Amino acid sequence: QVQLAESGGGLVQAGGSLTLSCASSGRSFSPFAMAWFRQAPGKEREFVASRTRGGTNIQYGDSVRGRFTISRDNAKKTVSLQMNSLKFEDTAVYYCAAGDVFSLESKRYIYWGQGTQVTVSA
Repeated sequence: QVQLAESGGGLVQAGGSLTLSCASSGRSFSPFAMAWFRQAPGKEREFVASRTRGGTNIQYGDSVRGRFTISRDNAKKTVSLQMNSLKFEDTAVYYCAAGDVFSLESKRYIYWGQGTQVTVSA
């Protein structure tokens, strides 16, 4: 059974940094794409970043490009999100996702974590 578990969320001041991690379980689990999405209260889930297994395709949402970096360790079955220059509007629950299609759409991802809260104080 595949499970994704996020960690690293918390409270940070604007301008600060956080690193989120997502660990996956499942002996043969090696999804083609792993991604991060986020959802703020009252808003739809938003694409943050995605990366393929080999790193050939990497994509970022417009609001985070240049500030966030997605990385993946296939051996450890983890994906991370380094977040720099955080803004108040980055406050959201961040979700890790995995699937067999590289996409910016949440509906393309099969497996999801429970989410981790990131709160940026102004």
